[in-house]
Amino acid sequence: MFVLDSHCDTPSQILRLRDLSLDNDHAHVDFPKLARGGVDGAFFAIYVPASLGQVEAEAYADLLLERLNVTMEANQDKAAYAQTSDQAFLNKEKGLFSVFIGLENGSPLGTSLEKLQKYYDQGVRYMTLCHSADNEICDSCAAAKRWGGLSPFGREVVREMNRLGMLIDVSHISDDSFYDVIRHSSKPVVATHSCCRALASHPRNMTDDMIKALAAAGGVIQINFYPFFLDDGFRKVFDASGLAEKEHIEAEFIKDPADEKKRQSWNQVQDEIQSLQRPSYTRIVDHIDHVVSLVGIDHVGLGSDFDGIEVTPEGMEDISKFSLVFDEMRRRGYTEEDIEKVAGGNFFRVFDQVTA
Repeated sequence: MFVLDSHCDTPSQILRLRDLSLDNDHAHVDFPKLARGGVDGAFFAIYVPASLGQVEAEAYADLLLERLNVTMEANQDKAAYAQTSDQAFLNKEKGLFSVFIGLENGSPLGTSLEKLQKYYDQGVRYMTLCHSADNEICDSCAAAKRWGGLSPFGREVVREMNRLGMLIDVSHISDDSFYDVIRHSSKPVVATHSCCRALASHPRNMTDDMIKALAAAGGVIQINFYPFFLDDGFRKVFDASGLAEKEHIEAEFIKDPADEKKRQSWNQVQDEIQSLQRPSYTRIVDHIDHVVSLVGIDHVGLGSDFDGIEVTPEGMEDISKFSLVFDEMRRRGYTEEDIEKVAGGNFFRVFDQVTA
């Protein structure tokens, strides 16, 4: 069985001076935790904030790629890049963790297909079309609906990603954008870190009809671990806590990660959020159950969003606990074949079809 997490925001944490060779405090992902969790590979997302203009966004993405390359060079005894599932299985045989690269937010492209080719050439194998704002490609689920779905350029991007063999990630995009992607893509698409709107009403989650359309096109939804996306009850708990007023502390730390005082302040806020009543990690399996009830076992997997979320489910504090999901699936009667599909097999099926 190959265990794959299809979305970790770890490159952003490398930029904040995390050494992945160490077992870091207040960290979701590093090589020691990955080993304890039995995780064989992950897509490390090059997350680009929606607040950046195209020039800044491209420079930021390039910086994250550069820092990730430095980290990989320094940890050749622990990890290696992979761009295909075959490479990932070969890395596992060698005792190496596989790092795939995703680009989270297409804003560095501006309106240039040449820049898409540039990132493909640098090893990017999926792109999340947008993030928390509309861009030149499509509308975001969190923004003003600039295009009413995909833009004309966005349709070109979909065709070019199909041609290149790059996975299209529909997480973060608007419902209209999603259906446009389904109509215009000649290959299956993925939601690398999303949940079910029937179980939690957040607009980042997918409706039953969207999940059915995704599956009908051969795609897969990878369940996100963020408590806000898992259970509506956590939003009420968080809002009542008053901790939203401390969100600026993270922004101050990001601006100056070398400042130990700012790091400790942000760590303290994380501790306060983690101390709230959170949904159990078993809620992740509730979302898996829901997808299976709609479209069967072949269209669901795991994309934690670790290192991109400030709070985790109870019992799933970091990636070292990843295998608990499979234990809970066994408790609910899933077979080992089912678990192998959710662990990575379903995602790799789609990945191989798109990249072939």
